[in-house]
Amino acid sequence: MTDPVTLDGEGQIGEFDEKRAENAVRELLIAVGEDPDREGLKETPARVARAYREIFAGLWQQPEDVLTTTFDLGHDEMVLVKDIEVFSTCEHHLVPFRGVAHVGYIPSVNGKITGLSKLARLVDVYARRPQVQERLTTQVADSLMEILEPRGVIVVIECEHMCMSMRGIRKPGAKTLTSAVRGQLRDVATRNEAMSLIMAG
Repeated sequence: MTDPVTLDGEGQIGEFDEKRAENAVRELLIAVGEDPDREGLKETPARVARAYREIFAGLWQQPEDVLTTTFDLGHDEMVLVKDIEVFSTCEHHLVPFRGVAHVGYIPSVNGKITGLSKLARLVDVYARRPQVQERLTTQVADSLMEILEPRGVIVVIECEHMCMSMRGIRKPGAKTLTSAVRGQLRDVATRNEAMSLIMAG
């Protein structure tokens, strides 16, 4: 699977450099005209660096890390987890976007499934990176197809982007919807069934 994370020469992303992140935040504060040594900002570079380590933790995880547990239960009907909270960071402006993800799949012919919580963790792996919503949606769908080998996958993500709400066009409350459909869920009737379940209260 091709991963969008920038890799170093050995194919592995470098470790988080907390000190470098602190220095960068300090320089940014100076660049916007602030005094990083004033009382309220003295600890801000260190706080932001620690926060970024957590916010971007998905850079050091792979989907295989969370989809490790599977069960061959012979289940052959759709599995759908709705309203998975999404918190991510727009890679264009480094401000948050948040919303919900709905992830469903039709198990493989042998009925292989994964734990329900693993679907939420998979979303987190890709959300905790500098992202765009379109790619996030595609990555979740493609990872499920590759690792679980289901007969079909549907991923729908609905988010509000702070880069639209607090700057630029300034339209708070506007939602962006993206979807990715794979395998048997491309069938119109099957996709409509999934969408009706997603949209149901």
